[in-house]
Amino acid sequence: MATTVRPEQQATPSPSAPPQQQAAPAGAQGAASPPPAGKPRNKLVIAGVAVAVVIALIWGIRTWTYSRAHESTDDAQVDGHLVPVLAKVGGYVTRVNGDENTHVNEGDTVVVIDDSDYKALLAQAVANLAAAQAGVGARGYTGQAAAQVQTAQGEGAAADAQIVAAQANYDKAVADLQRTRQLADQQIVSRQQLDAAQATADADRATLLASQKQAAAAGATVTNAQAGVRFAQARLASAQAQEQEAALNESYTRVTAPVSGILSRKQVELGQLMQAGQTMFTIVADTGVWITANYKETQMDDIRVGQQVEFEVDAYGSCTFHGRVESIAAATGAKFALLPPDNATGNFTKVVQRIPVRIRPTDPPNANCVLRPGMSVDTHIETKK
Repeated sequence: MATTVRPEQQATPSPSAPPQQQAAPAGAQGAASPPPAGKPRNKLVIAGVAVAVVIALIWGIRTWTYSRAHESTDDAQVDGHLVPVLAKVGGYVTRVNGDENTHVNEGDTVVVIDDSDYKALLAQAVANLAAAQAGVGARGYTGQAAAQVQTAQGEGAAADAQIVAAQANYDKAVADLQRTRQLADQQIVSRQQLDAAQATADADRATLLASQKQAAAAGATVTNAQAGVRFAQARLASAQAQEQEAALNESYTRVTAPVSGILSRKQVELGQLMQAGQTMFTIVADTGVWITANYKETQMDDIRVGQQVEFEVDAYGSCTFHGRVESIAAATGAKFALLPPDNATGNFTKVVQRIPVRIRPTDPPNANCVLRPGMSVDTHIETKK
């Protein structure tokens, strides 16, 4: 069957087209696709990959170089002095001057405890001290014990004088007796006179012995009086100690801040009954903070005191801090644990231990990046330059 070609379906060749395109059928011209455009896009992809490879290579080289000259760990934290404020005496709280997260200076009164009982005890101790001072003769006065010593010494001196007088009388009586006995032998004096001289000598001898015994008793009295002085002095020292203790306890009713810093962990309220030794506050001291970095024992070969440190705090991503190694712990952290490991018992499993390294910040304080105890830190110690 013959196909009739309509005039409008016949392709009119362009006079400027090549012969091959003029000879092409109309259906083939309608199915022809545009020229490929993927080559410029492939070039961009290759260029991007090349740049990424270069960046990765530079980053890898810098990281490798940095790791060879530094020892790093993220097992680190900020530490500081946390000073507890304790009650030294018990009693009811009558005033609380500080609140949570407020700053106090050293010596500021933060808590006041009722001091009525302690004032009464102090008054009693002062009275006991006055009595002890009167007994020993303190403050320039002659005390009772000292007066007793003086009295005993006076009695001893009198007894010594009596001994001298009695000795003299006895010596005279003995001499008279000897003369009377000679005269009696010559029958110049009577036997009665001889007996009288003998009696006088015996009486004087008894008086001498009595005086000697009185002198010995006086000496014992002096010794006892001197012992009384020492006892009174001991009582005075005890009374002074009790008075000082009572004064200290009375002063302890006004609880003061031991250091300057920020009040934290408030555990006291008005009217609360406090016991001696009970914690009322914890003060984060203004004496400065440090970094405790727990490095693996395999990293400690090149770490030395005095090396420079860079560290970042997780709370401040925009701040980089500097410091230096201040000290290295004498033992691993596991040795100070409540239950330290004992490798001599059970099955042994080797675990890499960590050694605390103390780092002192050297940067001046930054109000925008305040270091607070407990913050997590990443540290980098420069071990090689």
